Amino acid sequence: MQKFTLMLLSLVLLAPLGIDLYLPTLPDIALGLNTPVSLIQTTIPIFLLVMGLGQLVTGPLVDNYGRKPIALLGLALYVVGSAVAATASNWPMFLSARLIQGCAVCCSAVVAFSGVRDRLSGDAAARAYGFLNGALNIVPALAPLLGGLLASAFGWRAPFWFLCAYGLLIALIVLLWLPETRPADTLRVRGVPLAQYGAILRQPRFLAFAFANAGALGMVLTYVSLAPQVLMNEGGLTPIQFSFAFGANGFWIMLVSAFVNKTIRKAGRPFCLAMGFVTMLAGALLLFAGMHLLPQTMQTHWALYMLPVAVSVAGLAFTVGPATSYALEPYQQQAGVAAALQGFIQMAGGAAGSLLIVMLPVAEKSALALMMLAGAALALIAWRCSKKMHGSLTALK
Repeated sequence: MQKFTLMLLSLVLLAPLGIDLYLPTLPDIALGLNTPVSLIQTTIPIFLLVMGLGQLVTGPLVDNYGRKPIALLGLALYVVGSAVAATASNWPMFLSARLIQGCAVCCSAVVAFSGVRDRLSGDAAARAYGFLNGALNIVPALAPLLGGLLASAFGWRAPFWFLCAYGLLIALIVLLWLPETRPADTLRVRGVPLAQYGAILRQPRFLAFAFANAGALGMVLTYVSLAPQVLMNEGGLTPIQFSFAFGANGFWIMLVSAFVNKTIRKAGRPFCLAMGFVTMLAGALLLFAGMHLLPQTMQTHWALYMLPVAVSVAGLAFTVGPATSYALEPYQQQAGVAAALQGFIQMAGGAAGSLLIVMLPVAEKSALALMMLAGAALALIAWRCSKKMHGSLTALK
């Protein structure tokens, strides 16, 4: 089972690698393509948007045609998209490459989370989801450094050639060793299953757990969006100091995720959801306290941002595994559709919430504290729902 989980992790890593590896090269890409850097930057939200929306389409494909074929399709698209990006000579060509990559990671993400649902349930599934989400946080810590080293040695196209090689390697591994896990009684659907999506969306429990994930992700996205302004412009950190602070937080989430995996086994999923609420609430209170109780001369110190963040992002580790397992648990016959819808809500809801909070006319730390409070409230709702659940839910027909 460990080997199976690691193969699913290799698929999940396609998305964060596609985002974080080329971040240090944005100015060089703009120069190389003779395009404003602002246009190159738009490929990040476009990538996320395509990934979020595309899951609604790939979910039914995973249920209709199986996990392995769609995984291989996604990997083929990923290799093509990476090669097109690496050889791009103009902006439309580079944008097309990012669209292809976004379509590719739709497939891999749904396959990975459907695969966990196929093989595991209950606390075991929660630990697997927690492992996948926790391990992802190592990518933002290391990928920009790797991308920068590749670009400095071989130019801005090198990170995309690396992604191309990674996609080929994982495709070979999937082809040879990834088992097909789709249950024989999986419900097939025609086209985009709007009726099935609607039926799942009418389940308050599914919404509670999916939006708990969205709240936790929105909190992390808000932190990431505001970190350069708070830490470098206000806190005075150099770019390299910022990179270490940013990377250290990724390692911290990974360590907390490992702890959460053990906690689920001993204390159960409801306890972890309660801890998600407590840690995000504590992070918000620490941010507010730092802004209002300490002298003005200390307000810009980097620790007054990163310490509350460290407390609050632990809530992501406590929340995502249990909430995802609870959300998908009733849908054994519709794992692909349910995983796609859950992924869409988590990504689109988290991104939308973060964007709305950041646009508010308040200070950066206040905006983050408000998003932490929103995440805490959603985790509290999910915890209350988990306490009311007895036995297994019945899958929707």
